[in-house]
Amino acid sequence: MVARVVVVDDEPMVCGFLRTILGSAKDIEVVAEAHDGAAGVEAVRATRPDVVLMDLRMPGMDGLTAIGHINRLPDPPRVVVLTTFDADQYVLRALRAGATGFLVKSTPPQDLIGLVRVAAEGHTVLSPSAARRLVAASSDASAARERALRQTEGLTDREREVLACLGEGLSNARIGERLHLSEATVKGYVSRLLDKLGCVNRTQAGLLAHDAGLVEP
Repeated sequence: MVARVVVVDDEPMVCGFLRTILGSAKDIEVVAEAHDGAAGVEAVRATRPDVVLMDLRMPGMDGLTAIGHINRLPDPPRVVVLTTFDADQYVLRALRAGATGFLVKSTPPQDLIGLVRVAAEGHTVLSPSAARRLVAASSDASAARERALRQTEGLTDREREVLACLGEGLSNARIGERLHLSEATVKGYVSRLLDKLGCVNRTQAGLLAHDAGLVEP
């Protein structure tokens, strides 16, 4: 399987660099590039990629707004933020907007290739600095905890167990092993959870699990 990628960055040189790096892998194809958020959304509509590498700061429509638009499309791709800025507010806002990963542009080329493959498989990818900031959480942790508790109060015990596993970033296969369920059953639970919680993807659900205290620090 070839992972189809759209690159969105306002610097043509960055787009060219990423196209060269990713194009060196036989199982990755850069199908389009765009230089602002609005053009990025249109590129996704036109090419239906598996992964979008999205910068945040761009003229016109910024990356965060574009992520929201992309995740409202039918069967949206995985959006991975690739930016110079990894301050707390950017990491959390991007993931809450529906991004499935957050990487910095200093990521080594070979690592980037591997992480794009992981993202295409549906997993969350985070640079080490973004992961540290996520663990440190945000300044409104108390308010987030209250919101998350209200949002998850109607879940069954089994749904809470699956949600906690999503918070740990486990795949469906790993969740099935832990909870002694078939992978198909886990897939059904995840689909219902996303619908029940109003989450656009597994990453949002995983963040909710952390906010609700379902995952040990």
